[in-house]
Amino acid sequence: MGYLAFERGSSSHTVEAYGRDLERYVKALEEKGVTEPDDVARPLIEEHLEHLAEEGYAPSSVERALSAIKSFHRFMLQEEISSVSPAAALPLPKKAERLPDVLSVRQALALLDQPFPKTAAGQRDRAIIEVLYGCGLRVSELTGLDVGAVSLEDEVVRVIGKGSKERLVPLMGSAHKALAEYLSDWRGELVSSRSGAAVFLNVRGGRISRQSVFAIVERAGRVVGIDGLHPHTLRHSFATHMLQGGADIRIVQELLGHSSIQTTQLYTHLDRSHLRMAYLSAHPRARREREQPHNSDK
Repeated sequence: MGYLAFERGSSSHTVEAYGRDLERYVKALEEKGVTEPDDVARPLIEEHLEHLAEEGYAPSSVERALSAIKSFHRFMLQEEISSVSPAAALPLPKKAERLPDVLSVRQALALLDQPFPKTAAGQRDRAIIEVLYGCGLRVSELTGLDVGAVSLEDEVVRVIGKGSKERLVPLMGSAHKALAEYLSDWRGELVSSRSGAAVFLNVRGGRISRQSVFAIVERAGRVVGIDGLHPHTLRHSFATHMLQGGADIRIVQELLGHSSIQTTQLYTHLDRSHLRMAYLSAHPRARREREQPHNSDK
């Protein structure tokens, strides 16, 4: 697991998930009497993946298990613990394109404009939701924020994303206001000897957990009639609303911390009306045809 954490810069959540995947894999091999890496053959791996699917694991979980197995055998080969990598030629299953859930602008405004309690926890929750939507952060990025990463004067947040990659994200408007008020007026009420530099604290003064953020967002959504609201939905909504508002897709890619533009392009599939309007306003032939309709009498 150290290979994933230090050599590849994988997040702690990825390392934990891969660990569980590999425990299942090794156990399955042992049940078949296979205990040496060089004794593993491709059919054994395929059989294990088929078993996971039959057991009801989601396609994404099966794909992650294969990625873990590939990494495991690649590591064994690099370290000369084994002489073959039986999973190398196994293709990753093609993902079915699933469009992410997004809020309408009206729903987003209702969520953010709801009254939050004038308590330390209430104003922390307000700031969390404002920053998730206003900055498009992942939950792990939000929970990992330290006070030193927030520059209220420069209106930016320094975020550590996947693979320990750092990026600067604008912190403006209502997100800036909510976070500034929480830091100046309310965070101090939650601080304890356990707080360290964490921006968002739980009621015991420790760094807030991902699970707590999930609960905060779900609860706030329920108040305004949005059931099952997930923090990632706020990130998806941030990206979609930025593109609908005319932001360049490369800028949105940078703000989200996507390594590939293809990941960001998924959001252009959510609402094609703004793409059509952009085409009509920018393409010279589209304008000409609209301005000079065909005369059928000639």
